[in-house]
Amino acid sequence: MDYLPLLPILLFSVVIHEISHGWMALKLGDPTARDLGRLTLNPIPHIDPVGSVLVPAISILSAGTVFIAWAKPVPVNPLNFRNLRRDDILVSVVGPLSNLVVALGCVFLYVILERAFGPVEAMADGMGREAASFLLTMASFGIRINIFLAVFNLLPVPPLDGSHVVASLLPPEAGDRFRRIGFFGIFIILFLMNIPAFRGAVLGIVRLLETPYSLLIEALL
Repeated sequence: MDYLPLLPILLFSVVIHEISHGWMALKLGDPTARDLGRLTLNPIPHIDPVGSVLVPAISILSAGTVFIAWAKPVPVNPLNFRNLRRDDILVSVVGPLSNLVVALGCVFLYVILERAFGPVEAMADGMGREAASFLLTMASFGIRINIFLAVFNLLPVPPLDGSHVVASLLPPEAGDRFRRIGFFGIFIILFLMNIPAFRGAVLGIVRLLETPYSLLIEALL
């Protein structure tokens, strides 16, 4: 199935995204994620039944691909922050930034694999060709999916990271009301992503941000 190479890199990417939130929170004085064992690459503590399993499955069945997925959010106690507004923004934006870094890592992985295997089309049929094709496809998917995760998570809709930035910039009372949208924001997100114009705008930003990564691949190859 065409989407199979996407699944391992997608799982890795959402785990890194959540670990980065917990790591930044720890650096800013909140050890909650560390104390609960969430600063780990083991994917099991990070799997969210809805965001990691149900929503991707629905996406595959309905659209033939995965366009939304998330891991279980790492617990953060903002009362431990020294500067509540600033630190909440830093913890929020580091997740999308981590995905851009993972996308860069996928660029180097793709270049290394391409140099190691050569053109897959020239390889003899067999397990070696299948493995090379799978890994190259996974690295290529990893670039776009991580850029998408960065853009998607910066949308200002609760409970996405962008909503935390907006809530922290609003006056305290307005910010609290905005945060109360909470989990119901997921339905807003699903509705918006099914509007062709909105989805097209998001994907347009993804393609724009993908350009320097593609240029880097061309330069390295």
